[in-house]
Amino acid sequence: MKSAAPGRSTFPVEVTNVSTHGFWLFVGERELFVAFKAFPWFKEASIQAITHVELPSPHHLYWPELDVDLAVESIEYPEKYPLVSQARSNKALQPTSRARSASAKSRKRSRAARG
Repeated sequence: MKSAAPGRSTFPVEVTNVSTHGFWLFVGERELFVAFKAFPWFKEASIQAITHVELPSPHHLYWPELDVDLAVESIEYPEKYPLVSQARSNKALQPTSRARSASAKSRKRSRAARG
């Protein structure tokens, strides 16, 4: 006797609480806290966008309204997944005070030469 093909697998995921510091996420048998400090994409999001979360696989979360994908492990161990934000200034690429001073002197000389 053959067994029937297994049905479509579903993985439960639910946001159970939202606070000013983050939100609680129930994934399968685990409850995880998603801190806004560690995951800033959610800080300005609406409750509706935060609670609309999908679990395409047991280890992958997706928020379609925010276009955010996260590995469950990144919530469990955020220290293993440091954020790299394009919004932060990169001091290595910023001109030094010496370079700014030289540039200002150059502009001043150009203005004096013109007129």
